[in-house]
Amino acid sequence: MTDDPGRVALVQFTGTAGDRNPDGAAGARLLARALAARLGVEAVPVGRERPRLGGTWDAELAAARTDLEAVAERFRVVLAAGAAPVAAINRCAVALATVPVVAQARADAVVVWFDGHGDVHTPATTTSGYLGGLALAGPLGLWASGLGAGLTPDRAVLVGARDLDPPERALVDSTALTLVPPGPDVAEAVAVAVAGRPVFVHVDCDVLEPGIVPTEYDVPGGLSLEDLRRCCAALARTEVVGVEVGEVESRTGDENLTGLVDALGPVLDAAGARP
Repeated sequence: MTDDPGRVALVQFTGTAGDRNPDGAAGARLLARALAARLGVEAVPVGRERPRLGGTWDAELAAARTDLEAVAERFRVVLAAGAAPVAAINRCAVALATVPVVAQARADAVVVWFDGHGDVHTPATTTSGYLGGLALAGPLGLWASGLGAGLTPDRAVLVGARDLDPPERALVDSTALTLVPPGPDVAEAVAVAVAGRPVFVHVDCDVLEPGIVPTEYDVPGGLSLEDLRRCCAALARTEVVGVEVGEVESRTGDENLTGLVDALGPVLDAAGARP
């Protein structure tokens, strides 16, 4: 593992973080290859795939902790070198480790969280016990994951979420966290919310309309690839601190992710264009 990542460093998370099937890990591998081809860099693997537990958030977090700490350390190295991390991840739960590192290293950056869900449950509000549903709430300091926090609600923009449980909706309504729903003006609204600040971009692919890429959850009413591309173009007008993309499922090993990577192209290019 090199400590000289260049202007952009590609990370492939190869661990298991709340996975309930093998398709997310396969999707991360496929996505890492597509991103490597786009960026012209090799992916650095972090973690190792482990047997799936199918357990509640606490058991899943304990099992994933070593690998999550490793990916957090990789992000620290990359950011300390002045480079931009780009990560292919299996599940949103990986952000429990990555986003606190970004939030602490770049206190000026906004986390733009593309997702069909809110992911702002806590252990006290979750009814499913799914670790990924707590993924943004941990960095926001709403519960103690043991992996850090440091992200304030005014530096979080939730884009495309349309499946919010009542506690999540109440949180959005009562804090400075910004919700940008899907719609024809989504890119313009994202630009207004970011207001020219540096951004770290997190993309859960179930933010897209179902069927565009394979995902574990299908949430109707999502973004099109063109919507995503326009949002990324708006974000690329400011500094892109890093990008992580996950929740792509691969069931055949040869799904075509060209459209997805092209839609992400503006922020990938901006991340690689760092001085």
